[in-house]
Amino acid sequence: MNKERLSIYVDFDDCLCETARHFSGFVEKLFGLDVPYEKIRFFNLKKAFDLTDEQYDHMMIEAHKPEVLLSYEESPGASETVNSWIDSGYEVSVVTGRPFGAFDASRTWLDQHGLERVSLYCLNKYARDENFIRNSTFSLELEDYYKMHFDIAVEDSPSAFRFFEHLPELRVMVFDRPWNQECVFPTDRYTRCPDWKTIRELVG
Repeated sequence: MNKERLSIYVDFDDCLCETARHFSGFVEKLFGLDVPYEKIRFFNLKKAFDLTDEQYDHMMIEAHKPEVLLSYEESPGASETVNSWIDSGYEVSVVTGRPFGAFDASRTWLDQHGLERVSLYCLNKYARDENFIRNSTFSLELEDYYKMHFDIAVEDSPSAFRFFEHLPELRVMVFDRPWNQECVFPTDRYTRCPDWKTIRELVG
């Protein structure tokens, strides 16, 4: 693996920023539900917070407002690590499952946290055809994503591991979160990491 040309995939929510911690307070504010961050056992937020369909839809609409997306706290050490990779000549792409309508606020968040040099892509993981912006530089359908190559990935969601199956040599840094404690990693190339300091040390 040519160290000077490493291509790195980084997930946005709960890797770069503390989305679930925000949601824990968000559902309490919206619905009076007390579910501490440490008790979030499912990546599926509807299931994690035991929401009705109506509550879930309302929460997701509110959560994707620009002012809310811009309020998420950075995961400690994230921007410092990512910028150190770019300074070393690595190519870093943030690949998020956020809807395409969240791109502008997400791009602004990255810029405000010193990550102007990273590429940002919204991957159409959930077949949101009505929200897919064709011929843009940031929206990805799965067939486009599968043409991309990565050497390393930083991801927290076990449900996203299937998007790495086409890259048998990929090293995956699994950001340690309450909802991935019981997952079984697909291969020994997956490593659980408690923080960005560990990730930085492992990647180099």
